[in-house]
Amino acid sequence: MRIFAAIASSPNAPQLPWSKVWHVNLIQPLVELGHDVVEFDFDWSKSMLHLDSDHPEDREYIARQRPLTSEQLIEQVKRAHEAQPLDLFFSYFYSANVLSETIREISRLGIPTVNWYCNGSYQMNLVEEIAPAFDYCLVPEKFRLEDYRKLGATPIYCQEAAHPGVYKAYDLPREYDVTFVGQAYGTRIGFISRLIKNQIPTRVWGPGWLEQCLNYPRWRQLAGKVKRQLLGESEPDVIEHVESRYCGGPLSDEELVRMYSRSKISLGFSSVARIAEDPAAQIRQVRLRDFEATMSGAFYLVEQFDELEEFFVPGEEIATFRDGEELVEKSRYYLKNEAERERIRQAGMRRAREEHTWHERFRMVFREMGLQK
Repeated sequence: MRIFAAIASSPNAPQLPWSKVWHVNLIQPLVELGHDVVEFDFDWSKSMLHLDSDHPEDREYIARQRPLTSEQLIEQVKRAHEAQPLDLFFSYFYSANVLSETIREISRLGIPTVNWYCNGSYQMNLVEEIAPAFDYCLVPEKFRLEDYRKLGATPIYCQEAAHPGVYKAYDLPREYDVTFVGQAYGTRIGFISRLIKNQIPTRVWGPGWLEQCLNYPRWRQLAGKVKRQLLGESEPDVIEHVESRYCGGPLSDEELVRMYSRSKISLGFSSVARIAEDPAAQIRQVRLRDFEATMSGAFYLVEQFDELEEFFVPGEEIATFRDGEELVEKSRYYLKNEAERERIRQAGMRRAREEHTWHERFRMVFREMGLQK
């Protein structure tokens, strides 16, 4: 097929401008499947910083930029379609990026349209406006499928995956005990600090970790300790910061993949950034990392989430934890039991590489859309 793709190189372009995570996961597999992919020639750097129209400064930017982006988009789509007919328009768009009417105009050209969006678990509002304009929406959050239908959209359940040519194991010494690579937000900081408090060697890398150290200076730590001593209070189980000696900045895409082979235990957190007042109401989701890590040969210890168990068997292909106490307990257990850790690691990698590639996801989606047999 001839596919026009309007997708930024990375979902984290503002924080990680060098990252190509969406390109290697979404564009590259399409090319390898034999499709002719025409990419939208557009600078995404500023647009990805202004996505929420509820924020006044974003609203002003969106009102000014969205018509301009839409104009560039339809012009490039028409030019590509005239040169050689397009069989599919594929995008990763927020409502802030494009006008709904522009998507409908592409459909009127006889080109099926589909949008991939993976933040619907807690940011459904950022795609509600444009979702009904697409012929199909690829949705990785099973509990959101009905919400899309209520909007008048046509969702297809399509879970995250990874590219086996990029996410692979390396023959490297496992020099770190427990690691996590990703942004510092939500419940993650508490989980990591609990591991460190319980003397489990843990290292983290990614946007925000060093910043949260600076925002929680040593004098505040000491003042809190003195106050607790004066009041006769015990030390908290979880300290909502992580000291800088355990933290590093963002890693490159390749360094991220290699870190899975340098770590005895690689962590995953299913909870979204927004912390619910009631822990039982905390929103969780399957993540790209769940497939990247396993496909890269990591022993993967991840926050328990029922939907994830449809893709990996806990205790056989991954390990899971429900709370901070179980995270500490299982980290200790698997650090001591190398043979069991290795068995689970190998099984998880086999499952990911056999079933959870973007190549397989695209084949499934195109069959469901009636584009391929």
